Amino acid sequence: MAYRPTIFFIVCCLLAAVAPFAPIRSDVTNEQSAFPGWPSQIEGRSLTQLPLSSREERFAADFPGRIARFSDGRREIIIRWVARETRALHPASDCFKGLGYSIKPLPAGVDPAGRHWGAFEARRGAETLRVNERIYDSEDKESWSDVSTWYWQAIMGKTSGGWWAVTVAEWQ
Repeated sequence: MAYRPTIFFIVCCLLAAVAPFAPIRSDVTNEQSAFPGWPSQIEGRSLTQLPLSSREERFAADFPGRIARFSDGRREIIIRWVARETRALHPASDCFKGLGYSIKPLPAGVDPAGRHWGAFEARRGAETLRVNERIYDSEDKESWSDVSTWYWQAIMGKTSGGWWAVTVAEWQ
């Protein structure tokens, strides 16, 4: 096992060699990521803001951005405004699992406007929901159908905030 210190040394040297190429990050939220206000509609349907649950309020207190819950009359929509890259933005399936739902991944889909959405089915007892989610930049030029891809693009400086994360739950 004499080779372990050598491997450790090589790994440290490699990390030191690539460190200068890592993007310089700032924890200060810039003007570009200032909160623009909640949308009044989604997919042409008017939104009515709903109160956050106590659990959602606790989570929102430490979230680097804002969180709100809406209804468009037939679906429930969670919208998160994300000011900077964060691991606190996680897949909606994690929330549903935490609430006791079983999750069945569904194929990603494309809406009539050509936007890509991740999808899954959430089931608890007799209740079944189809859940779609996407993340996009403030100008809707870049988008991601999964949190992990967005996170790595953001952390590497290939996209800049703020971002919208939209989760749409529809009862089946």
